[in-house]
Amino acid sequence: MNDKEELNQVKEKRTLWEKNCYSKLVKDNPEQKKKFENLSWITIKNLYTPEDVAHLDYIKDLGFPGEYPFLRGIHSTMYRGRLWTMRMFSGFGGAEETNKRYKYLLEHGETGLSVAFDYPTLYGYDTDDPHSRGEFGKCGVAVSSLKDMEILFRGIPVDKITTSMTINGPAAIIWAMYIANAENRGINKRGIGGTIQNDILKEYIAQKSFIFPPEPSMRLIIDTFEYGFKEVPRWNTISISGYHIREAGATAVQELAFTLGDGLEYVKAAMERGLKIDDFAYRLSFFFNAHSDFFEEIAKYRAARRIWARELKKLGAKKPRSLLMRFHTQTAGVSLTAQQPEINIARVTLQALSAILGGTQSLHTNSMDEALALPSEKASRIALRTQQIIAEESGVTNTIDPLGGSYYVEWLTDKMEEETYKYFDRAEKLGGVLPAIEKGFYQREIAESAYKYQKEIDENNRVIVGVNKYKMDEPLSIPILEMDEKGEQRQINRLKKLRRERNQSKVDKNLDRLGKAAEGDENLMPYILDCVHAYATLGETCNVLREVFGEYTEPAMY
Repeated sequence: MNDKEELNQVKEKRTLWEKNCYSKLVKDNPEQKKKFENLSWITIKNLYTPEDVAHLDYIKDLGFPGEYPFLRGIHSTMYRGRLWTMRMFSGFGGAEETNKRYKYLLEHGETGLSVAFDYPTLYGYDTDDPHSRGEFGKCGVAVSSLKDMEILFRGIPVDKITTSMTINGPAAIIWAMYIANAENRGINKRGIGGTIQNDILKEYIAQKSFIFPPEPSMRLIIDTFEYGFKEVPRWNTISISGYHIREAGATAVQELAFTLGDGLEYVKAAMERGLKIDDFAYRLSFFFNAHSDFFEEIAKYRAARRIWARELKKLGAKKPRSLLMRFHTQTAGVSLTAQQPEINIARVTLQALSAILGGTQSLHTNSMDEALALPSEKASRIALRTQQIIAEESGVTNTIDPLGGSYYVEWLTDKMEEETYKYFDRAEKLGGVLPAIEKGFYQREIAESAYKYQKEIDENNRVIVGVNKYKMDEPLSIPILEMDEKGEQRQINRLKKLRRERNQSKVDKNLDRLGKAAEGDENLMPYILDCVHAYATLGETCNVLREVFGEYTEPAMY
């Protein structure tokens, strides 16, 4: 491929093809003369040949699955050895309703659980807090205490199935509840597996459900790293999330660059604490979006693995498992349309396929009705069946990295990498990730991309089927999940009963000890676990930390 004579032959043949074949057909076709771009506004050529990847050493740069730089997958057998985990993101109302949905999905073939929490829980408030009014259970399940966690996982073998929890500001407390629930059931915490999202930098950048200022928030995250590798070794103590960055309007390149930048910041913070990189790095995981440009997404995942392995090696990681980028993928919620919601099934199928061809370790497929409401049972079952059809019928799992070596895919993978390092350099010039956040760098970049993308749709320069092309005027034809309004009062009554029946002096003592520890520099996880075991609520525990750490107020960016 690097032989000059062969490349010259390719170049000559391409020139002839352009002149004798391609140019004649596009000469009088204005549609063919337009600029073709992907969702990151990278210009895409009409054809890719060996010229475009002549710089690549296919053995050194691409490697093999399960070997550095892991471009072609982190496992040597990939899906021939084991399918990805089918982990449907679920949660609504109270713990009772969500527990029922988990059991429904498990009965239909789901292989891992993924918990969506409501906004009061994400912000560290109990259901009966005035801040929670009107928000109970609307975008996830409400969890205010260990009692709720016990109901949420009642009848579910938490030592045999892994659970992912999308929680950030109060992640340490929610994780403590999960651990305490397992311990109360006689399950050794060393045997439970799963993931807490725990990614606060992404919150400052995109989702905004932060509680504490950056410094104490980072302290809590490193506390979970340290406690995790010592006491709960099967647990991923962070899921560094590009998903919400992308949903906020970022491009694929921005999602890749900002997510990896956040991940490297966590590694550096842990090392500054004195943790050894090979003790915790293998338990860092990632969470990416699967958007609509099929090949762009595949290139993004492949580039992510290679960049991560390279950068962790630079930081001193010696063990091969420390270099592995393990990631979960969710199809793009922002791409779903309320118009003709059934066609979202096709969107989700293509997005899921890109994640699988890109080598994901677990996958959530969005339901067709999510632009309208929380998923109905039927819609969530169809979304799960979509994964099962790809796994069992499509044949894409028969070979490893079937798109590896494609001229276009390899060129685009390199291009994504190149653009990512440009963003790394820009953030570094601003002083690093936290200073860049404080200066609004990431926020402005995302806002500008979101505006540009929406403008293209509004001006019909980017087609969204059913929205600005192939439109139909028809009544909604799919059933929508309706919430039980009685759930909130049931939850409030449970909190009242909990506070009456628990040992209040023990709660007060443990909360006081947590507050004193927070004023120092001890690892807070053991103190949080003591509070949770005593049935201190989420809000009570968070309030102790609020008193010590304060609350974060985002500075004006413009």
